[in-house]
Amino acid sequence: MPASANSYHHGDLPGALVRAAVELLENADVSELSLRAAARRAGVSPAAPYRHFADRESLLSAVAAVGYRELADTLSAAHPEPATVDDLADIAVAYVRFALTRTGLFRAMFAEPCDPGNPQRTAAAQAIRQYVSSSVERVFGGADREALSAGVWAFVHGLAFLHLDGKFDATSAEAVDDRVRAAVHALLGVRSAVAVQRPESFALSSPDTAQISG
Repeated sequence: MPASANSYHHGDLPGALVRAAVELLENADVSELSLRAAARRAGVSPAAPYRHFADRESLLSAVAAVGYRELADTLSAAHPEPATVDDLADIAVAYVRFALTRTGLFRAMFAEPCDPGNPQRTAAAQAIRQYVSSSVERVFGGADREALSAGVWAFVHGLAFLHLDGKFDATSAEAVDDRVRAAVHALLGVRSAVAVQRPESFALSSPDTAQISG
């Protein structure tokens, strides 16, 4: 049901439009999201959104920020302080589940152009980067944290999109969970064993300073 048009008069039109956009993505493809559609859902005039959002990308950036915060909360709930590969597998399962249950929002976060200068989106994405990075540091100790956290995120993110795009069967939630867990253990379990056994002379060089784009 559309939000009350009174939300604008209370000064909360931006929030109302973002909430409306997120609600639309529960049942619509991200390609269908527009300022006009969000305005219709929020119960305001088609021109009203332009007081706060310059274009569709600006709205998508605000929506993506909501999604990043929700995803960060989901990952933290799966395991607040992961310390083992088993814990990382729990996080990977939570990540892929989020992608499959919040598909429209997930695609808006990662498959659509956003405003790279949007501070809310940037801060929300940074929270996920920091969570992944600190998790990797706890699990793998002296490894090249930045490089490995980039690899872990890319690996799990790839699993999510392979299921979303139908390359892997996602009809059974239990089968998806099992597949993700097995993949994490197959890749990171080996990495963990190597990290434990590696002689000091094989220590990795200083951390890569490259950042993952949010």
